[in-house]
Amino acid sequence: MQLYSRSTGSGVPVVLLHAFPLSSAMWLAQREGLAPFCRVITPDLRGFGGSRLGDDEPSLDAMADDVVNLLDQEGVERAVIGGQSMGGYVTMAVCRRHPERVLGVVLAGTKAGADTEAARANRERIATAVLESGTGILVEESMPPMLGATTKQRRGMVLGRVRGLVQAAPPPAVAWAQRAMAARPDSFDVLRGLRVPALIIVGDEDELTPAPEAQAMAEAMAGTVAGARTAVVEQAGHLVAMEQPEAFNRLVAEFVKSLG
Repeated sequence: MQLYSRSTGSGVPVVLLHAFPLSSAMWLAQREGLAPFCRVITPDLRGFGGSRLGDDEPSLDAMADDVVNLLDQEGVERAVIGGQSMGGYVTMAVCRRHPERVLGVVLAGTKAGADTEAARANRERIATAVLESGTGILVEESMPPMLGATTKQRRGMVLGRVRGLVQAAPPPAVAWAQRAMAARPDSFDVLRGLRVPALIIVGDEDELTPAPEAQAMAEAMAGTVAGARTAVVEQAGHLVAMEQPEAFNRLVAEFVKSLG
């Protein structure tokens, strides 16, 4: 699968994978803010934005392979792979399937554990509803916990951008991605086996993957060769890269510089 992608900057390649159910449009501030420090590559994951969905069965492994195919197309041997929320799940799948292509890892607003049975059932409920009735259920149910209290109260522009991206998500891609995430395995074994540096970012107002999830990932990597650094961003919820872009960019730029 060939992914549509936007790239800016030069230097160390940094691939940023977007959250569900958004697109690479969420990384606008990163393409602008990180370009002086690295080569920023922001693909639309399959079915979202400008990328086709294809006929494969729902699978994060398929999404991970798409990312590596993009690296091949871009002439990139190894890259920092980073993801927000669903993008973090895909990042861990890349680490599982293609560790030799990973230079470093950024995990933002995400978690390593698999879904519970209740969570899987809820994903299927939403997938079915979206296919039958469109993305209204995402705006009503999925979007509110994606944003922190500060954003809801003070950042109307961010709220509007997120709503627009959620409403633009194609129902078939939404359903496919929900089913792919529901089927994902536990990834703590992947984190324990990492041999590259990692940066974990979490918003202090994140309701979906709060700080204990970030801490659990950091503890899994505590015994690895390179270890992990955890950063808590204040006044940010689940979509920390959109809610506090300057803080997010600063953390990622420092991380990339530390890779030497």
